[in-house]
Amino acid sequence: MEVTQQCVVALTWTLKDTLGEELDVLDEPVDFLVGGDDLLKRIEEALQGHVAGDKLDLHLEPEEAFGDYDETLIFLEKRELFPAEIEEGMTFESSAMPQGTNPVLPGLLYTVTEIYPEHVVLDGNHPLAGIALRIHVQIEAVRNATEEEVGRGTAGTGFFRIEPQAPGNDTLH
Repeated sequence: MEVTQQCVVALTWTLKDTLGEELDVLDEPVDFLVGGDDLLKRIEEALQGHVAGDKLDLHLEPEEAFGDYDETLIFLEKRELFPAEIEEGMTFESSAMPQGTNPVLPGLLYTVTEIYPEHVVLDGNHPLAGIALRIHVQIEAVRNATEEEVGRGTAGTGFFRIEPQAPGNDTLH
């Protein structure tokens, strides 16, 4: 079966930056809905017409991946607004952010990048924003999507979907 819109592909990959530094490896196949919210559009386009067993090497500029780094998404908030156990690397959904002096944009995830006695530095950029990426993808399987997957717009996993997480969990996928 060829990859088309509204199908599910099981993928493995190796993701590197343009200097060849490995950023992420997915050794075990993970299902992604093509035509939903799971994959970057550039990757979906490249997968079209391919079949299980095919391998692709893609180069994605920041605008095809996670956008340019936006310095306006970095700001300070008062330390007292956050829990005592806060650590660098913790993430907060914009809807769950403490009400501080800075407006937060809806739908973003803010990462704690630095902690000072009086302030916390927050960054609303995706961790891979501003980085050109090289990705080696292998299509492990292709199947028709279920009605439920199409209705949800996902097979359950997004491409580098960043979820709120505890410190020490640095998984990108």
